[in-house]
Amino acid sequence: MAGLNTKEFTESNFETEVLSASEPVLVDFWAEWCMPCKALGPTIDELATEYAGKVKVGKVNTDKNQSLSARYGISSIPTVLLFQDGQIKQKFVGLRSKQDLKMSIDQLLSA
Repeated sequence: MAGLNTKEFTESNFETEVLSASEPVLVDFWAEWCMPCKALGPTIDELATEYAGKVKVGKVNTDKNQSLSARYGISSIPTVLLFQDGQIKQKFVGLRSKQDLKMSIDQLLSA
C-alpha cells in the first residue's frame, strides 16, 4: 500500500526511524479495513515524494503494532502525527486534506 518514498514504521524500528530522526517525521496510523485510511494513502505517498530528503514519511499499521497505537493514544484512524526531535508537534485525527498536512510540515521546516 505504501509508495516508493513511504516508510513502514513498526514497534521494532519506531525508536530509530521516528524518535531519533534528525528530520521531522510524519506518521500515518492506519489499518487495512479503514476506508478513510485508504483514501488518505495516496496523499501520504505524494507527501513522501514531495518532501523526500527533508521530511521522513511513513505509516504504522495499527492492527500489527497495537502497543504503538496505545502508546500514542490512537483511538480513531486515520490519525497523523507530526514529530520533530522525538516530540509530537501536531496531531490530525480523521481524513485531512493534503493542504492541511503541507501547511503544518512547512511551518515545522521554516521554524
